[in-house]
Amino acid sequence: MMRVSHDYHRGGALAYLAAYDVHRAKIYGRCDPTTGIEPFTALVEQVMTQEPYASADRVFWVVDNGSSHRGQRAIDRLAEQFPNAVMVHTPVHASWLNQVEVYFSIIQRKALSPNDFTDLDVVEQRLTRFEVRYNAAARPPGRPGALLRPAPLRTGYVDLYITGCMSGGRLC
Repeated sequence: MMRVSHDYHRGGALAYLAAYDVHRAKIYGRCDPTTGIEPFTALVEQVMTQEPYASADRVFWVVDNGSSHRGQRAIDRLAEQFPNAVMVHTPVHASWLNQVEVYFSIIQRKALSPNDFTDLDVVEQRLTRFEVRYNAAARPPGRPGALLRPAPLRTGYVDLYITGCMSGGRLC
């Protein structure tokens, strides 16, 4: 009788953090080796140093209760770094209300399945290419090709939806 063995070699995990501007249907993503305050802060800086966010009166960051952006200390850190940024938390166990979760669901199905990557560099390249393609094709709600209409955008206000991350192809 022939024995069959399977060797599994874990290639590591990669954290993909993303912010989603619902009014422009634009994703801002980044890959980091881990999650935490530093990667989250780097994502915030990546977004908030660009227009229209840098000069907006207020930029709303809607976040889940991930450890890197949970509680009053996270709110204070964000406000100290960017006074025009306002952090808003979704209710506990309701991160599915966060619009960027829809994007993560799409990326899971369209870019990360099947999960047969040779190394983390290939995963990062796939995520980056998908983000570029998504940003080129996506249409904001209320525009041709979109299904939903948002409330009218008030001048000087920007809504961004962000979640903790995807790590190893799963939401974390």
